[in-house]
Amino acid sequence: MYAVIKTGGKQYRVKAGDLLVVEKLAGEPGAEVSFDQVLMLGDGDAVTVGAPLVDGAVVSATLVETRKGDKVKVFKKIRRQGYRRTRGHRQTETVLRVTAVGDGAKKTDKWDGTVDLTTKAELNARSRGLKLPEFAVKAEAAPAPKAKKATVAKAETLAAAEAPIVETEAAATEAPAKKAAPKKAAAPKAAKADAGEAKAPAKKAAPKKAAKKDADEA
Repeated sequence: MYAVIKTGGKQYRVKAGDLLVVEKLAGEPGAEVSFDQVLMLGDGDAVTVGAPLVDGAVVSATLVETRKGDKVKVFKKIRRQGYRRTRGHRQTETVLRVTAVGDGAKKTDKWDGTVDLTTKAELNARSRGLKLPEFAVKAEAAPAPKAKKATVAKAETLAAAEAPIVETEAAATEAPAKKAAPKKAAAPKAAKADAGEAKAPAKKAAPKKAAKKDADEA
């Protein structure tokens, strides 16, 4: 069953369970709202048209939130005059969840679901991973998640996995200390080789000096 209702100077086609956004209505979140200005009722092939309203027809809804809609920009310009003006506007709107559509005493189509009062701003903050102060109170009141046991188990497994690594690191630090003695003994061999390479050029330099003396005497 569906109905066409009138509110805020506009007409809406609704049925039980629909989420409806209308012009601002008075009321707090969770309040019950009813619309008696029903212009038409439809139930399958049977359609009842009001003149102008359907007698006894009522549409019930629950108020979810009252918020500001999307921003509308108004830009004005007069060419060759240097006139430009930009204005913005955000219309206040009310979000409703339709819970029942009835034609009076004959038949009423009800919605069996539960009304969620979570606002759009909170849903956007959750999707972006933000923690807004106005939603912090709700988060603190919520029960603690059951994931703490899993985190403790992970910490224990990580500690058990790190223990053998520490032992191997200690063994690795002790092993080079024992092998350090042969390296000290090999140091003199390198020094002797360097000394031998330093002496070889000195012996070859002597004939060059003698040749210079013979050239000077000549």
